Amino acid sequence: MIAAVRAQGLEGLVAKRLDSVYEPGARSGAWRKMRLNRSEEFVIVGYTQGGRTFDALVLGRNDRDRLVYVARTRVGFTPASRERLMAKLRPFEIPECPFANLPEARPGRWGEGLAADKMKECVWVRPELVAEVEFVEWTPDNHLRHARFVSLKDS
Repeated sequence: MIAAVRAQGLEGLVAKRLDSVYEPGARSGAWRKMRLNRSEEFVIVGYTQGGRTFDALVLGRNDRDRLVYVARTRVGFTPASRERLMAKLRPFEIPECPFANLPEARPGRWGEGLAADKMKECVWVRPELVAEVEFVEWTPDNHLRHARFVSLKDS
């Protein structure tokens, strides 16, 4: 089933317990959305502050010899993993934004863009740490949709 979904380029499938019934407007947990995410490596270029650590990571990739912004992600962390990652990020902090394509004119349809007002919340880091990230798709604006941090790659 999963191979067929991937072969057709579909986002995922919905699974349900055999004995469940459809309940309009209700979320019983008997039906589950199973998304088949893509996965790639992206460089961590910054973070937005939040609490003792960070709220979201700012991700980029190289595109024709220039570093471009692709996403922010707040998903895939535990409190302990945020603490460990924050300890790795702090020594790499830099004062200036290293992206060639920022600021963007607008935040984008799903809020995945990074306009000047949101950039004020960012702390930039040297683009040396690499993260594996899962996502649903690339948007028309070349951003990741539903980005989720998976792991920090060994340097």
